[in-house]
Amino acid sequence: MSVSPSVPSVTADYAQRVADDLSANRGEQERVRSELDRLQDELVRLGESEQVLTKMQDVLGGAPKQTAKQGKGHKAAAVPAARRSNAKTVAGKSGAAGRRKAAKKSASAKKPGDATWLELTTAYLGGQSEPRSAAEVSASLTEAHPERAVQVTVVRNALEQGVDKGLLERSKQGRSVFYSPAATVPAPSDS
Repeated sequence: MSVSPSVPSVTADYAQRVADDLSANRGEQERVRSELDRLQDELVRLGESEQVLTKMQDVLGGAPKQTAKQGKGHKAAAVPAARRSNAKTVAGKSGAAGRRKAAKKSASAKKPGDATWLELTTAYLGGQSEPRSAAEVSASLTEAHPERAVQVTVVRNALEQGVDKGLLERSKQGRSVFYSPAATVPAPSDS
C-alpha cells in the first residue's frame, strides 16, 4: 500500500488551503477595520456638527420652527413657549402643530434624576482596568441601562466631551480610538 506518501501530500494541501484562507480572512478583517475606522471618524465629525447645531438651536430659542423666522426679527424668541404654541407658525400651521412638536420634545427629554451620558461613560470607564472603545462602552451601557436608548454616536460624543473636560484620556492603537479615565481628574467647573 502506498498510503504513507499520499498522507503528507493531502496534509500539505490542507495546510496550504488553511494558510490561504487565513491570509484572506486577515486581509478582509483589515479592509473591514479600515472601513469601520473611516465610518467612526465620519460619525465623530457628524456628532460634533450636531453638538454645534444643537448649541446654536438652544441659543436661538430651541424650537425647530423658529429657523424660518431668523431674518424677520427676534420677537419670536422672546415669546414664552406656552403662548407661542397657541399662535400660528410661520408656515401658516395652527397652534396644534406647535403643541405636537412640543409634546415630542418633552417626551424625548431627559427625566429628572437620570444621569447624563457624560456621567454614565466616565463612571463606567472609572471601573475598568484598561481602555475601551466607544463601541465597547456603548455595548456595556446598553446592558446596564436597557431603559435608555444607547447610540454609539451619542456615547462617542460624551467620551469626546469627557476628553475635552480633562475627565478622560483618548489613545489610539493603530486606527482604533480607546478611552480611559484621566490620570488626575480636574476639579469640576461651573461651566
